[in-house]
Amino acid sequence: MPTATRDGVSLYYDTWGSGETVVFIEDVGFGAWLWGWQNDALAGPFETLVWDLRGTGQSDAPEGPYTVPQLAADLEAVLADHGVRNAHLVGCGLGGMIALEYAQRHGRAETLTLIGASPGGDESERNIDRLDDAFAPRDDRDALESSLESVLSAGFRERHPEAIERIAAWRAGDDADREAWEAQAAAFGGYEHRDPLYETTLPTLVLHGEDDAIVPFSNAELLDRELPRSELEAAPEAGHLVGVERATGVNDALIGFLEKQVESEQ
Repeated sequence: MPTATRDGVSLYYDTWGSGETVVFIEDVGFGAWLWGWQNDALAGPFETLVWDLRGTGQSDAPEGPYTVPQLAADLEAVLADHGVRNAHLVGCGLGGMIALEYAQRHGRAETLTLIGASPGGDESERNIDRLDDAFAPRDDRDALESSLESVLSAGFRERHPEAIERIAAWRAGDDADREAWEAQAAAFGGYEHRDPLYETTLPTLVLHGEDDAIVPFSNAELLDRELPRSELEAAPEAGHLVGVERATGVNDALIGFLEKQVESEQ
């Protein structure tokens, strides 16, 4: 299995398909299952890369707390190990913060897609208590299901009980334990985008559920207002994990955005 190593920490990743590389960056505590819907749609026309943040899945879990710059440096190690020259970064929640940080500190990012993301800082609102509500022990199937209330809308949960059961089973195998969850949550809660957002000039797609209880929709409006090459796609009545709830719409928007960027480069 492919792994990169940075400062003695082993970082697991895997790839599918061929073409330009699309990198999926996980949210706090959630394993690679989070990107199943998008990975299935994009692998083929693109090479997709999914990696486990330190503390999650098959990556090492050193003592925390972690920071977003530290996690962005981990991403650079993964991309260097895989030999990626340019990559399209897709991040959810904490993953969006990592993508923003990476774009300013490292040189391989081609585009950004920020899903349920925040730039941090005093201007943004983040509900850390609701994020903590999303944690559940991996050996407690009932808790793994009920804790999804924080990240998925009531309507989705009511309409798709079978999806909730499947997600709980995936979480049991892939999610972070309590200590690693808290280490990643510290990165999420403590992050502030240090440089002005207008200095991030990469083409950026902002995707956000209007009923996101963890990262309120005002964060998407802030990103869209301040990033000079952004476009915003809102999902009415959707929660934090909009890529799960509105997989078809998110996939269509993401593929359309990426294809447009690829065509403009040719």
